Amino acid sequence: MKSFSPTRRSALHCSLGALLAVLAPSALARAAAAAPYKGPVLVLGDSLSAEYGLARGSGWVELLRQRLAHEKIDTAVVNASISGETTSGGVSRLPALLEQHKPGVLVIELGGNDALRGLPLSMTRANLTTLARLGREAGARVMLIGMQVPPNYGRRYADDFAAVFVDVARTAHTSLVPFLLEGIADAGDQASLFQADRIHPTAQAQPRMLDNVWPVLAPLLR
Repeated sequence: MKSFSPTRRSALHCSLGALLAVLAPSALARAAAAAPYKGPVLVLGDSLSAEYGLARGSGWVELLRQRLAHEKIDTAVVNASISGETTSGGVSRLPALLEQHKPGVLVIELGGNDALRGLPLSMTRANLTTLARLGREAGARVMLIGMQVPPNYGRRYADDFAAVFVDVARTAHTSLVPFLLEGIADAGDQASLFQADRIHPTAQAQPRMLDNVWPVLAPLLR
């Protein structure tokens, strides 16, 4: 997988506002109007949430714990992310995690490894829909974190892949962060924001990742 080149940012960039505008307003309204919040926050993700290549405690999920404390929101965060995880793996693991932790909010950050492995988009869409359904049935509010692929995958595939998350959020009635790496993958200073593999963000990029998540997550916590 090639790096997110800043020279191709126009092909890759998909703004938060533009994608949120695609969502049916009723979907976000239903997500925000769910039953009263109960904890903890369960993050089901891949290496982007599992602190791959980072010092422990420096990833965006740990920064989320710190922000919750700062905001005086008394809830725990369970990070169930695993490097290399796919949406299929998430479907296999989620029922036991829901039974064990009984989360108030389920954060789904999966799909990138499906693209890396060339899995059918229909499979990714179906798995994400299942994950959202399982979360809702367990009484959790569900938030989906979208991902994008670099333009070297082909413009059509990149657009179709990004659209999967929008479609699932609309049809499964979840909240959506359109792109976890907004302002990172399309930034000019790639050397400081990505590790040597040009795929995984550095510690310096983690606060921005949290900033992308927080505006969508915060209303679900209150």
